[in-house]
Amino acid sequence: MKRKFTLGFSPCPNDTFVFDALVHHKIDTAGYDFEVILEDVEALNRMAAEDRLDITKLSYHALVYMTDRYQLLRSGSALGHGCGPLLIAREKLSEKQINEAKIAIPGKLTTANLLLSVAYPKAGNKESVLFSDVEELVCSGAYDAGLLIHENRFTYEQKGLFKILDLGDYWENLTWLPIPLGGIVIRRSFPEEIKLQVSDLIRKSVEYAFANPESPMSYIREHAQAMEDEVMKQHIALYVNEYSVDLGDKGKTAVRRVLDTAQENGWIDTYTEPVWI
Repeated sequence: MKRKFTLGFSPCPNDTFVFDALVHHKIDTAGYDFEVILEDVEALNRMAAEDRLDITKLSYHALVYMTDRYQLLRSGSALGHGCGPLLIAREKLSEKQINEAKIAIPGKLTTANLLLSVAYPKAGNKESVLFSDVEELVCSGAYDAGLLIHENRFTYEQKGLFKILDLGDYWENLTWLPIPLGGIVIRRSFPEEIKLQVSDLIRKSVEYAFANPESPMSYIREHAQAMEDEVMKQHIALYVNEYSVDLGDKGKTAVRRVLDTAQENGWIDTYTEPVWI
């Protein structure tokens, strides 16, 4: 079996924080090497759908459609509390207005879009744009509303935009579970030993970053698009936590709830077990 794998993750601070020690061999990688593909999460979702990646960050919404090909690793996930996507607009909108609004979303396969579909099932006029462009497109009037993820959660008020709904709060009030945004998946066809080793390496990479928080900062800044250090640190604190080290029972229950929600809404007929390694 080959010892080099394609590894996809986003250039966002939480992912570069998680993977810095692994890709720069700050930990013992057990003879494995990784070809890094840095793309925004929706691009990674599409690449995984085309079966182009061995290991990748994947929206939990996208995982719904790919359990036959990919399995979830226990480490590297982005779940948490108070970290969900935000539906924003230039002014307060009623539910009727939202259902009729032209909404910019960060991708059809993002978990943000899944949560929006659950909260506003009649909101059908949605268009995919690059996540970092959502704010400006709403500000310019090109879209009536937008779905914010990542660091834009911290900046929209400075642009004079209003929060219509925190979809993370909506999910947590509905389920009493952490918000499952994205996880790390590996080809289901790989031997179990490799899956377990890779998951363990990612766990060690996260633990190294927590123990040495300044170590990944140069890598984070390199890809953070001139983001201020304070915003980068807020971003990391929001999305990297105990669930990134190991999903645990509560994390797995939250992931299962996403899959069951997709099934209950008729988006999929079934999904392949076991979901995680």
